[in-house]
Amino acid sequence: MDVQILALDNPLWLQVLDGIRHDIYHLPAYVSIESKRLESPAEAIIIQEESKILFLPYLLRSCKDFYPEHLKGGEIFDIISPYGYSGIVLSQEAIKDPAFIQSALKEVIKAFKAKNICSAFFRLHPILSAQYIEHLDSSIATPDGVTVSVDLLQSESKIWAHTRKGHQSTINKCKRLGLQARIVPYSESMEVFTSIYTETMNRVSATQSYYFNKDYFEDLLNLGDKLHCCIVENTDQIVAASLFFECCGIVQAHLGGTRTAFMSQSPFSLLLHHMRLWAKERGNEFLHLGGGVGGSQEDRLFKFKSGFSRQQHDFYTLRLIINPEAYSELLQHRAQSIDVPVEKLQQSTFFPAYRIAS
Repeated sequence: MDVQILALDNPLWLQVLDGIRHDIYHLPAYVSIESKRLESPAEAIIIQEESKILFLPYLLRSCKDFYPEHLKGGEIFDIISPYGYSGIVLSQEAIKDPAFIQSALKEVIKAFKAKNICSAFFRLHPILSAQYIEHLDSSIATPDGVTVSVDLLQSESKIWAHTRKGHQSTINKCKRLGLQARIVPYSESMEVFTSIYTETMNRVSATQSYYFNKDYFEDLLNLGDKLHCCIVENTDQIVAASLFFECCGIVQAHLGGTRTAFMSQSPFSLLLHHMRLWAKERGNEFLHLGGGVGGSQEDRLFKFKSGFSRQQHDFYTLRLIINPEAYSELLQHRAQSIDVPVEKLQQSTFFPAYRIAS
């Protein structure tokens, strides 16, 4: 097997993806945005055996804040996925060969260990991972909830029929009120979009991880024609807005929100209905709406999304302990620093456990 680790500017990154079905999260333009936002170097690893290819992008983080100065063996790192659903993608030939997948993962771990990487956490793509998830060991592939997508290969009438009655009524009410949804250039709507998004996050008391600075929203322009902005407006103002990515037949909802003053009209229902028809007309296969907060199927966000489609996908995360000895030492040091038993960290579902908040 040939193993290569690529920097963002390596032309091989795009060349490999050109022959593999992927999503926006795997592209260097998107990974670069995340690298800048999190101040973490970005790389991708490629494992190849003839036409069988495994591709995996990631962000490299230093663990120096989690271990004492005297730790032996040099600086330790860990790995995280870029925000969203990235994870493993495979060539069609690789998908058909479970032995290759398992061997390739061993090569990934071997390569990471050589880079002094302690652990790795990947969010797998709910749609693309369905092709190979059964071939991953259950000890490393953890179910983390369910996501919703609209099957755009269905007829418009079936898409509408699979819409919850309450959503149907809301969409029709929005139309009667004169609200209209349309796609607009993000470059011209960035300021109003960020205003609506921030207002929404404040209203729902979102955690800090859901807030992004001005540079982030400007950097999204680097995604070019793969980024789309949908708005809902009445006669004199924009009342809801959302960003969507489009890549390889998958339209992916990213960030969005609604003006507080218009919450009672629920214009976001009209927005998502418009996007279903728009994405279908452009020949896409999925409109992926994502899941609930923290992977929950009980929260209001998931229940809202699931009213637009009956199609759901299992969402998995890949949790790899690359160097058990270093992982254990980091765990012990973290437990001491926040004055909790090591066992409490070990029992946590958070990964890696040494990064758990105090």
